[in-house]
Amino acid sequence: MHGVLPSQMLNDLIAEGAIGASDPVIAAQVQPASLDLRLGRVAYRLRASFLAGDDRTVMERLPEFEMHRIDLDAGAVLEKGCVYLVPLMEHLALPAHLSAVANAKSSTGRLDLLTRLVTDRGAEFDRIPAGYTGPLYAEICPRSFSVLVRPGMRLNQMRLRAGDATLSDADLRALHAETPLVTGGAPVIADGLGFSVDLEPQDGDLVGYRAKPHTGVIDLDRIGHYPARDFWEDVRSQSGQIILDPGAFYILVSREAVTIPPEAAAEMAPYLAMVGEFRVHYAGFFDPGFGHAAAGGAGSRGVLEVRCHEAPFALEHGQVVGRLIYERMLAVPDMLYGREIASNYQGQGLKLSKHFR
Repeated sequence: MHGVLPSQMLNDLIAEGAIGASDPVIAAQVQPASLDLRLGRVAYRLRASFLAGDDRTVMERLPEFEMHRIDLDAGAVLEKGCVYLVPLMEHLALPAHLSAVANAKSSTGRLDLLTRLVTDRGAEFDRIPAGYTGPLYAEICPRSFSVLVRPGMRLNQMRLRAGDATLSDADLRALHAETPLVTGGAPVIADGLGFSVDLEPQDGDLVGYRAKPHTGVIDLDRIGHYPARDFWEDVRSQSGQIILDPGAFYILVSREAVTIPPEAAAEMAPYLAMVGEFRVHYAGFFDPGFGHAAAGGAGSRGVLEVRCHEAPFALEHGQVVGRLIYERMLAVPDMLYGREIASNYQGQGLKLSKHFR
């Protein structure tokens, strides 16, 4: 069978030792279709990002790139524009039929905190081959804000798969016929479910936020603490158009409200070269139950973490900016996003990370 492992199967792997940790895995790490990963007790400041490559371990390559070592036990600031490597508490001994993929958590992405998983003998970020045995590392590069981190903080999450779990376009159309996957427009299904940007809000002219270039440090443990105005400026439009500036980071929102049924999960494709020179998403997992009525939702709009690259780009209301890749679950999870799992983002519209008030 092919599919994404649900929470109960993740718990089985933890009990069997296929997922291990230097500190015991706690219940709060287990999500409906993913496992949160925790920072360890040390960070290495790097002069450049790197991958281990074939037949090399991360620790073998580290002396080539390490600038200095930082103790995280008392908390430490990871500075904007710098690259760090942090060994994670978790390690793996996967069976031969299971692979894994990682991504930043929602709040991590909304802070423009580029966070990628690194493995021994790895030739790709965020991809763990079937049967992998070894440690896990997080590469962290704060892009807009310097952040204060401590051991045990959860910035990444990992999803385990058996075989190819991706739903075809035909599967998506059939699923949409049973449970509408989007509201606010007809589904655009082509290599996944397309979504567009909302630049014509029903009330007012606030369409998004842009990160300020010079701000203070954000302590990632402080929830609802920081005044948004100290870190973000409003992006407003009365024309249904905004111009993205190269290098700037924006929080926008999708026009469509999205539903992830309990028998499915989804990942947002981070970049579509054919629609413009910008990246649309850094934190790409959508758990089963996101926006679903069974989990107290009526569709939830996707928050878009947008960074423009080479040239200023005019973004128009309703423009398709990305797609969701749906995956089948091996079984319906015994917990759903927004039901058993408390959610900061169920039923969301345009919303900053949970750190701001």
